Amino acid sequence: MLVQVTSFPAEEALRELMEYAAGFDPEREKEAWELYASGGQAELYGYQEEGEWIGLIGFALREGGQMDIHHLAVHPEDRLKGYGRGILLETLLLKQPRVITAITDEEGADFFRNIGFSVQGFISQGGYEEFRCVYRTEEEESDE
Repeated sequence: MLVQVTSFPAEEALRELMEYAAGFDPEREKEAWELYASGGQAELYGYQEEGEWIGLIGFALREGGQMDIHHLAVHPEDRLKGYGRGILLETLLLKQPRVITAITDEEGADFFRNIGFSVQGFISQGGYEEFRCVYRTEEEESDE
C-alpha cells in the first residue's frame, strides 16, 4: 500500500530507501528531503507491505497532467519481484497523470524500458550519459 510521507526526515527504513534513490550521495539525499518537505508540488510516498517499507516514489505534478518522477527505489532484497512496477501502477491510479517522465542512469533506464517506457539517452551537462524515460497513458495516446 502506498502511504504519503509527510514527516521529515522520515523514519530510518525510509531514509535508507532514499539513500538508494539518491545514489548514496549525501548532498543529493539532503536536497531530496528538502524538496519533499518544502510543501511545494513534490510528493513522496512509501510503499509498505506487512508493516515493512519496501520502496518509495517521489514525484512532482505539473500542468497538463505531467508527472516527473524524481526518486524511485525498492529495497535491494525486494527487487525483481514486481514492486517497482506495482509502485508505479498504484501511483498512476492515484494521480492519473497523462505523461510520466523520469531522468535516470542506465540501470534505471533498463527498468523503465522493461515496463513500457520509451527511453532515449543523452549526455548530461556533467558530461555523463543519462536517459530520459517517457510513458504516455492510453488516454493521452487516444487524444493524438
